Amino acid sequence: MLYRQNLLNNPFLNKGTAFTKEERAKYGITGMLPSTVQTLEQQSVQAYGQYLSKATDLEKRIFLMNVFNTNRTLFYKLMGQHLVEFMPVVYDPVVADAIEQYNEIFLKPQDAAFLSIDDPENIQASLKNAAAGRDIRLIVVTDAEGILGMGDWGVNGVDIAIGKLMVYTAAAGINPAQVLPVSIDAGTNNQELIDNPLYLGNRHARVTGDKYYQFIDQFVNAAETLFPELLLHWEDFGRGNAATILEKYQDKITTFNDDIQGTGIVVLAGVLGGLNISGEKLADQRILTFGAGTAGVGIANIILDEMVRQGTPIEEARQRFYQVDKQGLLFEDTEGLTPGQVPFARNRDEFTNADELTNLEAVVKSIKPTIMIGTSTQPGAFTETIIKEMAANTARPIIMPLSNPTKLAEAKAADIIEWTDGKALIGTGIPAGDVEYKGVTYQIGQANNALMYPGLGLGLIASTATRVNAEIISQASRALGGIVDITQPGAAVLPPVAKITDFSQIIAEVVTKSVVEQGLNREEISDIEGTVKAAKWYPEYQDLETSKEAKLIK
Repeated sequence: MLYRQNLLNNPFLNKGTAFTKEERAKYGITGMLPSTVQTLEQQSVQAYGQYLSKATDLEKRIFLMNVFNTNRTLFYKLMGQHLVEFMPVVYDPVVADAIEQYNEIFLKPQDAAFLSIDDPENIQASLKNAAAGRDIRLIVVTDAEGILGMGDWGVNGVDIAIGKLMVYTAAAGINPAQVLPVSIDAGTNNQELIDNPLYLGNRHARVTGDKYYQFIDQFVNAAETLFPELLLHWEDFGRGNAATILEKYQDKITTFNDDIQGTGIVVLAGVLGGLNISGEKLADQRILTFGAGTAGVGIANIILDEMVRQGTPIEEARQRFYQVDKQGLLFEDTEGLTPGQVPFARNRDEFTNADELTNLEAVVKSIKPTIMIGTSTQPGAFTETIIKEMAANTARPIIMPLSNPTKLAEAKAADIIEWTDGKALIGTGIPAGDVEYKGVTYQIGQANNALMYPGLGLGLIASTATRVNAEIISQASRALGGIVDITQPGAAVLPPVAKITDFSQIIAEVVTKSVVEQGLNREEISDIEGTVKAAKWYPEYQDLETSKEAKLIK
């Protein structure tokens, strides 16, 4: 029997004013709602009007979170109708404001699982309670140590996982009843949070070392036990932990790290899209990454892997890459190199002016890169001098200032177009409008991870994949990079976010095909397209007696 208190408070089942008179009588909720029975479409129009009445983006986000907390179907119907408008509100960049003010504006925790490093014996119980008996297929987990552009935000960072899952569902149709955001509260080194009397997380420094990794291991084991067909997505872990965690589990479970691999997949797609426009080969490029953290190293590794896949020997390919960080060009004897940086560090003997390569401008003049990628969070780092120097040495430079939010971007797209006289092929980390220059409309591709991870996730879930490997990543990148229409003047290197639902389907099918061809699927699959479509969820109200979600209520 469906109890009314569960029915009206369960966001997966609640229809609000859309419950028919028959349903209201059947489930004992007659008189608990206004008399008029609305359609989902009418509810959506009404809710959008309320959304538009909010004065600030943060107020709009809070409103949407309230809809999300009470009625998932209405939320995703609304978001699907206004996807491009809502994405920056539910996720980046407005999520940054929500994280900073999380304690002050705390709402219902959106069915997230909060795991405390001080309470390891309750990991499994916490996951089980948060999942509420649901068949979880996708977890986005964060410890919020390395939120890009923001740093360490402790338990507040759970909004990152929640926002990411919203995009998974809105863009690719992953069933919201089958996803779970997870916050690992390992403490925080953000003294501002510890001193805040309203802070909701553990009030101690971050736990590191063996105790931390043991906790991660307990979490992975518990999640795999409870949810045997799980895709585990790691998000915004710190530089020191992200690669270590991925390396430990990537050959054991179905998992990927969006900061290391997701960003790299999209950037590779942008590079391939740019090379489709210029007609050049990847093997001939000189690739400079400015910002050699988790994202920068991850991007370099994925482009390197693709170069090798295209036939370049590994050591020869590695010589095409240059990593620049706060010390300048990274050399083998640079102090404090991370394990990820070491393979890309150069020998000083390669350069007659090695001691002078301590800043980006000097490095660009010396190595003459053809591709420059910024993940530094250093605003304005791609100066006019640097961009013009780069453009003087290559016909169609590929330039990607990826740091976000806007205030941290290495350069503006309009400036790069002007400084290169329209020659540059640009990918940005933030949305950028078209640029008009000398009679040509230049479309600017946004290297937004959302272009990739929803379709990738849907494909992995639909195919019942047991692993996420380099071949799958390569195929997904090629599919995304191949969507660009290279015949148009001013063509973008990446497709627009506005078409994300269309190419998420394409990427999911490519991923499913790759999984099946490699024999990595748990279940037999004969119809790739049909399998992907069958795995998708659509925001429409269902009969509560027959819907899968209704089985969640006892």
